[in-house]
Amino acid sequence: MASAQRAPRDILLQTDAEYQRLAEQHRQYEAELQKISKSPYLSSEDLLEEIKLKKMKLHCKDEMERIAARLLREKAHYTQ
Repeated sequence: MASAQRAPRDILLQTDAEYQRLAEQHRQYEAELQKISKSPYLSSEDLLEEIKLKKMKLHCKDEMERIAARLLREKAHYTQ
């Protein structure tokens, strides 16, 4: 019953290996973006890397949202 009141993200972080992997990748991309943003000057390579990292980070987030939506659909199906 307690897990029914927790957020899908919290449940997935504890139970879903793919979600955990995506969350870790998302954190790594964010850390790399933070490193790049601390530089006073960004070269064209840095700018390209920043764009690439943002796209990869967004892809991770989209996949995490897809997994969370699947969990919510399954939960709704079982409660009907």
